[in-house]
Amino acid sequence: MDVIEVLPTLRMLRFPVGAAYLWRDGDDLTLVDTGTADCAARIEEVLDGRLRRIVLTHWHEDHTGAAAELAARHGAEVVAHRLEAPVIRGEAVGAPPVLEAFEVPIRESLPPLPPAPPCRVDRKVEDGDVLEFGGGAVVVAVPGHTDGSIALHLPGPRVLFTGDAVANVGRTMLGVFNTDRARAVGSLRRLAGLEAETAVFGHGDPVPHGAAAALRAAAAAV
Repeated sequence: MDVIEVLPTLRMLRFPVGAAYLWRDGDDLTLVDTGTADCAARIEEVLDGRLRRIVLTHWHEDHTGAAAELAARHGAEVVAHRLEAPVIRGEAVGAPPVLEAFEVPIRESLPPLPPAPPCRVDRKVEDGDVLEFGGGAVVVAVPGHTDGSIALHLPGPRVLFTGDAVANVGRTMLGVFNTDRARAVGSLRRLAGLEAETAVFGHGDPVPHGAAAALRAAAAAV
């Protein structure tokens, strides 16, 4: 795992597949996504405060894998969209992606991921809800990658957590492996309209400055 300081209050935890993010408010920590099921111990190595909450942007195994273990050990509140909660709890099966032609070889080249153990969801959120970190983190519904995918927008520090609605691998772009491409494009365009100086992604490098312009360019390209 690589630890990258994006901002003094924000660290990226980069895993072989995907990433998680730690936001600091004083001694309180918010973890956005958790990597795969084998990532818990590595995440705990960098917890230098109280883990207050875990926000899951969607149900995929590379985002929720370590959530149950971390939540149990630290008593953290687990937050996810209402539509993702049944899958995260192990009560339902999430819809598979509808692959574009160019995505097929990408998907085939990826290693199998360990399954995510079922995890409790303490708070089910909707579009527009506000979470108590970063001066008020606004939940932004971004359906298309999954039905209940969410992004998080922090208007004060102008930070955007996109989850897998957007990727930044070589360039800022629409995320891949979507269940509904048309809805995913609409979600990208919505994010491109937000005031964001810094953006971080489920996959790819952070954009510490000029994120809004990068998102607008990505939206114009689809």
